[in-house]
Amino acid sequence: GRARHFRRVPDLLLGSRRELEPEVPARPGPGALRGRAARPEDLQQVMVSGPNLNETSIVSGGYGGSGDGLIPTGSGRHPSHSTTPAGPGDEVARGIAGEKFDIVKKWGINTYKCTKQLLSERFGRGSRTVDLELELQIELLRETKRKYESVLQLGRALTAHLYSLLQTQHALGDAFADLSQKSPELQEEFGYNAETQKLLCKNGETLLGAVNFFVSSINTLVTKTMEDTLMTVKQYEAARLEYDAYRTDLEELSLGPRDAGTRGRLESAQATFQAHRDKYEKLRGDVAIKLKFLEENKIKVMHKQLLLFHNAVSAYFAGNQKQLEQTLQQFNIKLRPPGAEKPSWLEEQ
Repeated sequence: GRARHFRRVPDLLLGSRRELEPEVPARPGPGALRGRAARPEDLQQVMVSGPNLNETSIVSGGYGGSGDGLIPTGSGRHPSHSTTPAGPGDEVARGIAGEKFDIVKKWGINTYKCTKQLLSERFGRGSRTVDLELELQIELLRETKRKYESVLQLGRALTAHLYSLLQTQHALGDAFADLSQKSPELQEEFGYNAETQKLLCKNGETLLGAVNFFVSSINTLVTKTMEDTLMTVKQYEAARLEYDAYRTDLEELSLGPRDAGTRGRLESAQATFQAHRDKYEKLRGDVAIKLKFLEENKIKVMHKQLLLFHNAVSAYFAGNQKQLEQTLQQFNIKLRPPGAEKPSWLEEQ
């Protein structure tokens, strides 16, 4: 028993050694390598002889190509596999993929440079191009827009309150008219109160039409005219950041050594900087023109709307029905016909 025990030890050791040593795949064909672990001399033989390149195949990885087609590299030892040239579809797909890659690459570089420039400006390390007059006009526009938005919100609230008042006055007038018929001793008193409420409703609808027209015009001025100018301002500010980013990049390259590689990069940076400078200058001109036209349009619109609002409110609270109606005619504001039934003017809008 002891002898058998000692004879098993080498087998165990050899087994462990086989598990730890990597095996080299056996080459097909006759030889002592098939079906057993490779020895050092076997590995040397494989390395010396090497694989037969005529039997090697690769998988086509082109865009639009077949995923399972094998393209032989040999001269024809396997006639069943023929070389398939790339078709027009493959070339188009490769071209589209290349264009997309270039777009993503340029976007990544541009984003990096702009982010670096923005952080430098915020931390006070980078210089920033400033047009003081234009910046002042832009800030004034943003402040004006905020104030006009506040007026717009208050105008909408006034419209809602007037509409609620009209509904109450209309209901009160109907109640007075009903009591006038059912209360002979107070028929006259209920009667003229009913007429007063109806007159107030009529004037109130006229005022409501004027106020709603005022609110609609302010809304167009704020959400369309001013917003369109501010969109151009945002494009201008983005172009300004790009311009400064590539200007800083060009300045850093200019301060570096002038070898052959640097000269090429410097010329490329100069061309890119010039393109961004042209874009910045164009958008700066666009913003200046839009700000000028916006100011002229704002004055024209607000002159008309403020006159309308003043005349309508004054005539309503003075009880001047004729002047109130003339105000709406002056500004071409049309209400519902006198004999039309409910819904009211505001509900029709």
